[in-house]
Amino acid sequence: MAARRGCPPEMQQVGWSCVDRWELATVDREGRPLSPYYPPDFRRLIQIRKIWEVELSRTGPARARSLPLPALPPWQREPFEAVAVSRPGVVPQGYMTYFMAKSACERAGKRLCREEEWDRACRGASRTQFPYGENYVAGACNVFRSFHPAAVLHGDASSGHRDPRLNLLMEAGTDPGLRDTGATPACVSRFPGGALYDLVGNLDEWVEDPKGQFRGGFYARNTRQGCDAKVKSHPPSYFDYSTGARCCQDAR
Repeated sequence: MAARRGCPPEMQQVGWSCVDRWELATVDREGRPLSPYYPPDFRRLIQIRKIWEVELSRTGPARARSLPLPALPPWQREPFEAVAVSRPGVVPQGYMTYFMAKSACERAGKRLCREEEWDRACRGASRTQFPYGENYVAGACNVFRSFHPAAVLHGDASSGHRDPRLNLLMEAGTDPGLRDTGATPACVSRFPGGALYDLVGNLDEWVEDPKGQFRGGFYARNTRQGCDAKVKSHPPSYFDYSTGARCCQDAR
């Protein structure tokens, strides 16, 4: 098992590194889960919440205006510090800047993955362009979906990307845009003794680059590049519903 080779159970050994098996979710210092639909930073959360309490009543079609903001747990209504966790079957944390992701990993005793670590983890032991193989397979990972949540809510795919409701939407009423961690069974990067999930699709993932870079593509990004997919056009302070991360650490 990976834990016997120098990595905690929630991480997979990849070379000399341990990489989280699942995209990160967040909890507070007491281990209570934070809402993944808001920035995991108290000041930014309050700003976003106030903006969208006003905007939701006047943005988009009537059906969209009737969709309420996601609930906030009581402990997230007071100042908190977000700590990264790696768990299956939970909604991963979006709305993260590079700095938020970096801090959450560090509070967990880990760090953001370096670009080369992320790349090796995505390709699996077979070093393929996609987690599942060498050739693109539509639907194998949660990417290049046929709907865009901002287009559904706002009538414009290019606007309102910090709306806390975006990752609540489902395609055809049944398939979540943002799926739980590990819920796309074919999107698995395999190694001896274990595997990693959703390195392509679901959320874009910040990597350790002070200039700003995220990898893999999110569920509505039109990319067939697999593990080669990267975005370098946003500063590290950028965030929206599509920006997530996972953590790494040195193998011990």
